[in-house]
Amino acid sequence: MDRTLLVLYGSQTGTAQDTAERIGRQALRRQMKVRVEALDSYNVAGLISEPLVIFVCSTTGQGDPPDNMRNFWRFVFRKSLPAGSLCRLDCAVLGLGDSSYPKFNFVAKKLSKRLLQLGANALLPVALADDQHDLGSDAVIDPWLKAFWEKALSLYPLPPGQSLMKDEEPLPPRFTFHFLDDNTDQSGTRVPAQEASVPPSSARPFLARVLSNQRVTSSNHFQDVRHIEFDISGSNIEFSAGDVVMMRPCNAAEDVEQFCQIMRLDPESQFTLQSTDDTTALPSRLPQPCSVRYLVESFLDIAAVPRRSFFELLATFATNELEREKLTEFSSAQGQDELYTYCNRPRRTALEVLADFPHTTAELKVDYLLDLFPEIQPRSFSIASSLLAHPNRLQILLAVVRYKTRMHKPRKGLCSSWLASLDPSQGDVYVPLWVKKGSMKFPRDPDSAVIMVGPGTGVAPFRSALQERISQGKTANVLFFGCRSKSKDFYCQTEWEEMVKAEQLSLFTAFSRDQEDKIYVQHRIKEQAKLLWDLIANKNAFFYIAGNAKEMPTAVCDALKEAFQTEGGVSASEAEEMLDAMERSGHFQSETWS
Repeated sequence: MDRTLLVLYGSQTGTAQDTAERIGRQALRRQMKVRVEALDSYNVAGLISEPLVIFVCSTTGQGDPPDNMRNFWRFVFRKSLPAGSLCRLDCAVLGLGDSSYPKFNFVAKKLSKRLLQLGANALLPVALADDQHDLGSDAVIDPWLKAFWEKALSLYPLPPGQSLMKDEEPLPPRFTFHFLDDNTDQSGTRVPAQEASVPPSSARPFLARVLSNQRVTSSNHFQDVRHIEFDISGSNIEFSAGDVVMMRPCNAAEDVEQFCQIMRLDPESQFTLQSTDDTTALPSRLPQPCSVRYLVESFLDIAAVPRRSFFELLATFATNELEREKLTEFSSAQGQDELYTYCNRPRRTALEVLADFPHTTAELKVDYLLDLFPEIQPRSFSIASSLLAHPNRLQILLAVVRYKTRMHKPRKGLCSSWLASLDPSQGDVYVPLWVKKGSMKFPRDPDSAVIMVGPGTGVAPFRSALQERISQGKTANVLFFGCRSKSKDFYCQTEWEEMVKAEQLSLFTAFSRDQEDKIYVQHRIKEQAKLLWDLIANKNAFFYIAGNAKEMPTAVCDALKEAFQTEGGVSASEAEEMLDAMERSGHFQSETWS
C-alpha cells in the first residue's frame, strides 16, 4: 500500500505554510512518506495519481487565493477538466481565515467544492479555522487533525511491526550544514542578476536605490511616518494606481549579533546546505555557499513572534526538566492560553524565547535552524505615486511600527524599522523590491467620478490615483482624508491644496483631535450626503475605502447607507442592497489591513 501523504499549501504570510509543515511532521511520526509543497511549485497534472492529499490554504484581499497558488487556482477551475478526473484521490481541505473579513475562508470553501465536482473523495468536511476565535486557528485545526489522522490511519494503516513515533522524539532535520574551511564570503550578490526584459519578481527582485527618506509627521507627534522614494530606472517595472510594492526586510544588526552569540556561530563562516531526502528542494533564496551572516540577516525570521510549532520542535531538544515541562505545555492544545500570555500578548520574539530557554538552546543543533525558523516573508505597501507624474520613481507612505508591551524593550515592526533606518544621505542604499497588481481598480472613463476615503496612511493608493487621473485630465475627484491633527499628521497637505486650487479635487478633512468632540471621516460623509447621493445615483460614481480594518470601514459604510436613506428616500434594506450591487459591479471597492 502506498502510504504517501502530499501536503499542498497556498500561503501569503507564512501561516498556512507553517501549518502544512506541522502536518508533514505529524505524518512522519505516523511512519508515512510525506511531501510538503507550495501549490504553484507542484506539477498539478500529478494530482490524478496521488493517493492522499491535504490542501492548506488561506484567503487574501477580497477573497483571492494567495500568490503561491494562483496558477493552480486557474488550472483547477478550467471548464475543460473532466468531472471524474480526481476520482482516485482521497483528500481534505483546511482553510485558514479571519471572520472579521467579509470573504471568510472563501478560497478553502470554493476549492473544497471544486475538488468534489472533479470526483475527489473528501475524507472530512472542509475545516474553516478562524483567527478571531479566543484560542485562535488551533481551536478548529486540532480537533480536525485528530479526526483526519483517525480516518487516514484506518485507510492507510501502519505496516506490521511499525509504531507511532513519540512527540518528544526529534525528527531528522530537513537539511544538513557543511561548513567550509575557507571563510572568504562567496555568497556573491545578494539578489540574483536582473534580466532587462523580465519584470522583477519575488525570485528576482530589483535593487532600487533609495533617493529620499523623509519624516512627514511633526517631530512632536507620537507616530513616525515616512515618505520614501526609490529610483526604479532600468527596472522594467510598470504599475498603475492601486498596485502594491513588495519588499523583504532584513533583521537588525544587533539581533543578528545576539543570535550568533547564543547559537555559538561565527557570522563570517561559510557553509553549503544539503537536503536529507530527495523530495525537499534547497531554499532558492540562499546562495551556495552561503555565509552565516547572510542566513541570519536576510533569511531566518528571528524577530517574529514564534508560532506553536516552534515550541513543539524546541521541546524535542530539551534535556533540562523545567524547560522541557514548560515547552511541552506551550506545545499542547491545553497550554495555548499560557502560550498566548507568554508569547503573543507581549509580542515576545523567537530570539527572546531562545534566551529564556538557555539549556535547550545550548542543545540546539545548527542543522535544525531551517526547521525551527520560518523564512522572512515579504511585506506589501500601497504605492503612493504615479509613473505619469514621477517617471522612473516609486514612492510609499510608511508608518513606522513601534509600541510598548510589558517587555523591557519596545516592540518594533521588522520591515518599517528597517526601511526607516536607511539613510541615503550617508551613501547609496538599495532595497530589493518588486511590484504586484493590487485589488483596487480605477475607472478608465474620463467622466467617471471617483470618491476616495483614506484616513491616515490609507491615503497612499489615492495619492497614486489622483496623480494618475489628473495627468490623464480626469478631474471628477473627491477625497475624504482623516488624521489626528492638521498641524501634526496631515500628509501631503500642500499637494491636496494645489489640486483643490486647480479645481482637480474636492477635499473633505477630519482632524479627530483638533477639537473637543472627535471628528472622523464617517462624520464628513454624513455631512456630504447630498453630494455623495448625486454622484453615486445620478453620475454612476466609484467609491473606495483604504486604511485600518478596525472600525473605520464599517462606520464609513454605515454613513454611506444613511446617505442613501436620507437623500435617496430608500429603506435600510434597499440601501444595503444598493451597496451590495455597487460592490458586485466594482463601483464599491475597499482595501483594508489590520
